[in-house]
Amino acid sequence: MCWSAPLSDDVLAGSPTGAKPHPMHKPTPIGPSVAVDARVDPAACQTMVEVRAGVDALDRALVALIAERQRYMDAAARIKPDRDAVHDDARIEDVVAKVLAAAEIHHLAPEIAEPVWRLLIDRCIAHEFATYDRTRR
Repeated sequence: MCWSAPLSDDVLAGSPTGAKPHPMHKPTPIGPSVAVDARVDPAACQTMVEVRAGVDALDRALVALIAERQRYMDAAARIKPDRDAVHDDARIEDVVAKVLAAAEIHHLAPEIAEPVWRLLIDRCIAHEFATYDRTRR
């Protein structure tokens, strides 16, 4: 699972204000893509053992991706200038809109995508607040 384009126009502009990133901070790959264990294609599954093995393989990959997302929340807590910047309604709606567009491309029902991402965002914001507070003591 990977995004073919940035989820945010901020990435393209370098920052929310449109400022260019510092030349020493060029994006660099952080490692290999998250691997997903071998599994039977859902359409080819004949048993619940195959279905569950496929779900378990995807869950392991999702955990790795969500853990990486959490590390970006840690970075955001470190970078944001003040606590008021942690919760950003416009950014939340931007992320949800882009996720829904990606969900449509990948045939993920919006009834699954939107509430899952809103909960993920909510928990990430709570984590970011806790990290912000812990690191500013």
